[in-house]
Parts: sequence; C-alpha cells; structure tokens
Amino acid sequence: MNIDKLSKRLECVASYITKGMRIADIGSDHAYLPCYAVKRGVATTAIAGEVAEGPYQSARQQVAVSDLDGLIEVRKGNGLAVIEPGEVDCVIIAGMGGALISEILESGKDKLSHVTRLILQPNIAAANVREWLLDNRWQLVNEQLIEEDGKIYEILVAERGDANHPYCDMKKELLLGPFLLRNKNEIFQKKWQQELDQWEKILVELEKAEKNPKTIEKQGELNEKIQIVRGVLE
Repeated sequence: MNIDKLSKRLECVASYITKGMRIADIGSDHAYLPCYAVKRGVATTAIAGEVAEGPYQSARQQVAVSDLDGLIEVRKGNGLAVIEPGEVDCVIIAGMGGALISEILESGKDKLSHVTRLILQPNIAAANVREWLLDNRWQLVNEQLIEEDGKIYEILVAERGDANHPYCDMKKELLLGPFLLRNKNEIFQKKWQQELDQWEKILVELEKAEKNPKTIEKQGELNEKIQIVRGVLE
C-alpha cells in the first residue's frame, strides 16, 4: 500500500470524502489516506492525527516525501485533540474498534461544531458507533460492507440531520445497519453467519460456566442478538 494505491478498505473510505473538503484523519497510520485524498484533489487540505511517536514520525516522513507539507499537517495528540473547531469539514476514523471510535467522538465532540461529515470504519462493534451517532444527533446517510484479506469491514457515513431518519426497527438496525439490512448482499450474509457461529460457541461456554448475574446477563444479550440475526438470515 502507498499513496497512489490504497488498500481496498481505505480506498472505500476515501470514496466518501466530498470533493473540496478539509479532512482530519484520526489514527492516520503513515498518513496514506490524507496523502491520497489531497494528491488526487479530493480533499483541499488535511490534518493527520497520531497519538504514538512511531506512527507520528512515519506520517511526517510520508507527507514530506510526498511533497505535501503545505497541504497536510501531521499532529501528535489523542483523538480529536489534534483539531480545533472550524479547521475541518470531515473527520475520518478508520481501523479501530467501535467502542474506541465512540469514545474518541464523545471525548472530542466539542471539536465537531463545524464538521459536516463523519466517515467511520470500525473493525468491530459497529453498533456502538451507530448508537453514539443516534444519541448525538448525527444522521446515518450511508453504509457499506467491504471484504479484504478474509476480513469484513463496515463503513459508516454520517451527517448532521434527523438521527432517527434511517431507522424503522431500532434494535435490529442498530445491530445490523439500516442500509446494510435493506441490501443483505452476499458479504452481509457471510459476516453475520460468522458472527452467529461465534456467538453460539460463546453461549455454549457460558452455559458451562458458574451462574452469576454477569454470566446470566451476557447469556441474555447473546440470545437476543442470536434471535435477531437468525431471523434475518432465514
């Protein structure tokens, strides 16, 4: 992967950047995505945020060798702490768990006052991200599943608006994704069959475990999700 040829996953993420936007890529990993978007004229400027020294230095080097120093700024800091209100139109957070993405958005939501689009790619627990968007009045406007190297990723795109708009069956669609559920393509079927198989294995182990309030609660949650997914896949 390089700035001329992104991974399939990041290329899909980049496709949701509206031309002319100023972007911030949080957890930028070599700044490949900002360099790609700016070099192609999709984004006008970019901020690449990294919390760890190694990735921060790698991102700085990538921007320098790409001759994009004047258009991309690499900043070291935690989450949205690397941006100020009004600096960017679009925030991208890709390649992290859904709980961490939600935590980053929650901790830095005062920085989002002028942001018009969020492009989020959780590796797991996309439902956490959908719940955060719903609770914070961000309207989910698109979703996509992408398969790469044997892994399936969800990409969520949100804008300011009526957060309830895409939802008809809240519990089911927060878990599975309202747009993805309408499509139910081959990747969708594969992803949720894999999840179902994994949950059923966990449930068997929980049934063997000593009963306490925590295991009973976990069993209840898993059974509920299993019933939802079975109903969709049948």
